[in-house]
Amino acid sequence: MHRERISENVYWFQSDIYAQVTAGAIVGPQWAVLIDTLMPQETALIRNYLESELLIPVRYIINTHHHADHCWGNCLFPKATVIGHSLCRRLMLEQSESALAETGKDNPLFRDVCIQPPSITFSEGSLTIKVGKKQLSIILTPGHSADGISVLLEEDRILFAGDAFMPIPYIVDGDFETLLQTTKRIGEISLENIIQGHGDVILRGEIDDAVKSNLNYLKSIQRLAKTALKKRNGLDFLLHQDVEDCGKSRVALGGLAQQLHLRNLRWLYHIMAQEMLSTAVSTE
Repeated sequence: MHRERISENVYWFQSDIYAQVTAGAIVGPQWAVLIDTLMPQETALIRNYLESELLIPVRYIINTHHHADHCWGNCLFPKATVIGHSLCRRLMLEQSESALAETGKDNPLFRDVCIQPPSITFSEGSLTIKVGKKQLSIILTPGHSADGISVLLEEDRILFAGDAFMPIPYIVDGDFETLLQTTKRIGEISLENIIQGHGDVILRGEIDDAVKSNLNYLKSIQRLAKTALKKRNGLDFLLHQDVEDCGKSRVALGGLAQQLHLRNLRWLYHIMAQEMLSTAVSTE
């Protein structure tokens, strides 16, 4: 696990074992807020650093969404209160238990893990938390997932974006248009840093280019999916589309970029095909 202090009392953690997933911590004089967790074995390293080295307990955990790599480590902080979107709570209760049980069959590291969903939730507006002199604004940033939220550290102008912002936008099980609008809104916020849900920290001088790159990528895969729909073998056409041709690096996220890119294309193709079919049926 990588660890970095990115501002006064603000820390960033990045996984060494799964897709460069990230977490963050804001440390106050008496307690800390943890933004997401890594996979459980690395979450234990975060806990040891905060509680044993800094001697600060975690009072709150904010889950940016319900995906396992961001929230399955919650249970390592049994006294912490978890905050998230109301849909995040529902999805963790309805889906995560069975997914965890299935994962535990093949991986003993997950057999002692339990699901700890948010107990403080919201679905409209925003929430705020004061940590020492720092104010955290928890805002809605859907698109990658319907329950997506981000955390803006007001004084430092640091956005913990969760998977609403990644080196390559990922829309599978999400919503294309919603993520497009969320990306535009993030670009309109005056920021010093973006903490991506996966990948490295984006610095102030890099933010405009990163936002443009993600918007261009989303528009590029939309064009490719539309082109594929006009072809006899549309899916085969998409399988030969390289992520570099859409402006992204193949080596991003430890080499997962091309795989995620192809998943995006297939997902968008199927969604557009369903929409075309639905339109055709409604006009008959």
